[in-house]
Amino acid sequence: MQKKQKMIPLTQLNLTNRFLFDEVVDDPQTHQDILSIILGDDVPTLKQNSTEKEHRISPLAHSIRMDVFAIDEQDTVYNTEMQAKEREDLQKRSRYYQSLMDTSLLEPGAADYNQLNDSYIIMILTFDLFGEGNYKYTFLPQCQESPNTILQDGTTRIFLNTKGHNKENVSQELIDFLRYIENSTEETAAAINSKRIQRIHERVCRVRTNEQVGVRYMQAWEERIYDREDGREMGREEQRIISTISLIKKNLARGLSLKDIADFLDEDISEVQKIANLIQQHPEADADTLYEILVPEADRSFEW
Repeated sequence: MQKKQKMIPLTQLNLTNRFLFDEVVDDPQTHQDILSIILGDDVPTLKQNSTEKEHRISPLAHSIRMDVFAIDEQDTVYNTEMQAKEREDLQKRSRYYQSLMDTSLLEPGAADYNQLNDSYIIMILTFDLFGEGNYKYTFLPQCQESPNTILQDGTTRIFLNTKGHNKENVSQELIDFLRYIENSTEETAAAINSKRIQRIHERVCRVRTNEQVGVRYMQAWEERIYDREDGREMGREEQRIISTISLIKKNLARGLSLKDIADFLDEDISEVQKIANLIQQHPEADADTLYEILVPEADRSFEW
């Protein structure tokens, strides 16, 4: 029998823990402070700030659940992610995040793409994704033939590395913040001379001692343990896709056309066709099995 993982008390979590990070950065002032430290400039007041915001193109398309999504008073958009688990797909994942975020920002039928907001995809990593020893890797679209020519599409992707050691071109405040993320203690905070980081630490302390947050932490932990024990690890996205597959399977059995099913589900006919082909290939399979075939296991990975 697999040994049950021991729960770390909420009061002992560091900001590398996604639950604590989301709870702490759900506060707009805290997120604004973090963004200001990362970007090295005062970020305007955030008029919108939400955690675990879902983005999807359609009910059958692979969705993303952003850790923290925000828009400031100048309409610049930010997606800030905490990533403690090393994955090989993070560079292309950031590309997918960018594409889905852009899709959600542009109104249907809009012809002027200049309406797209300037945006930042920020990934805070506890490992060095690129192996260059930098604390911060900033990517802008650049012309190969003319390196000084930057594509002015308004997109910036930043990867932070808490294990960095190259102090050039980054502020001491950013270095201190990355150190605090990995060791979010009173001792670490006391040794840092930054008003922003002191405010962030105060927020961390309030969250850790909040009874309602404690209840949510216990519930989230128990749900994930039960899911692991059952071998399901199923989230809301999986449930939605399985439900959609089940509806398509039932309506095909009733003799409805692909167009009628697509209209009923308000779904693109090409997506319905994809599921219909899968059902035809595996006529005896139930919706759960079809989902497992449709979505690779790597896209259903569990993260705590």
